[in-house]
Amino acid sequence: MQTILGANGQIGEELARELKRNFTSDIRIVSRNAQKVNDTDEVFSADLSIREKAIEAVKGSKIAYFTLGLPISSDLWEKQFPLILRNVIEACKINGTKLVFFDNTYMYPQDDRVLTEKTIFDPVGRKGRIRRNMAEMVLKEIESGELEAVICRAPEFYGPGKTQSITNTLVFNNIKAGKKLKVPLSDRKKRSLIWTPDASRATALIGNTPDAYGQTWHLPVDKSHPTYHEFIRIASDIYGKDLKYSVIPKFFFKIGSLFNQRVKELLELLPRYEHDNIFDDSKFRNRFPEFQVTTYKEGIHQIKDEQFLGK
Repeated sequence: MQTILGANGQIGEELARELKRNFTSDIRIVSRNAQKVNDTDEVFSADLSIREKAIEAVKGSKIAYFTLGLPISSDLWEKQFPLILRNVIEACKINGTKLVFFDNTYMYPQDDRVLTEKTIFDPVGRKGRIRRNMAEMVLKEIESGELEAVICRAPEFYGPGKTQSITNTLVFNNIKAGKKLKVPLSDRKKRSLIWTPDASRATALIGNTPDAYGQTWHLPVDKSHPTYHEFIRIASDIYGKDLKYSVIPKFFFKIGSLFNQRVKELLELLPRYEHDNIFDDSKFRNRFPEFQVTTYKEGIHQIKDEQFLGK
């Protein structure tokens, strides 16, 4: 049995499909309102902030994947994320279950340095500090030898389906709506974005590779690291039209934060858009050379096709 905790978001759903395709049909889907992804899935609805529910959710599992997401609220994150992760870690230890922790980059410095698995944690803002604390919880358990676990870390998403990210919101949602595209802060800084199905495929692969445990892995990205200007030019070629965009300066976000809570929550993430934000995945590529990374052209083509079919 392999169990996905937080299974009905984009990463969890793609993970369930990939596990079924290549690893196992014995999959348990866990979320507050769990729904099957594959016909053969077992579903278990649970609030993982309740210790007993977490233990029950993981029971009988060889591997548990923590892909849980919460609405982007620092208050909610502080109350829920550490509690849920502590419960899941305890549940895995009680049940003898391996833990695959799906992580983001919020705990990293937001400057020009290239991000590797050895980059120090130097978070900006509350959400970054929460993610640092969560990663450190898992690392502490790994170092103690009491839990067999692995960290899979991904940069900002772009992708199909339920994918939620700044890029999907400001670029692809606006393309679909026929609106002018928007770019935060700068269109001339290099960026690493990960195609969400690639993130899930790579997580499944790492989770089912015994010697990958006890480590942190950067998940694979297209190595071209385009600027938003270059990224939108690629999209223009694929959509067959000149996609116009505007760059939103920082003071617009600051003004918006006075009236919109979601914009306020995004403020601490903005510094990374002022700098090149390059994510080094060479460790993964060296260990898994056969893994086929989706190029930006291929990914954008898939988003366009999905939007066309959805009309």
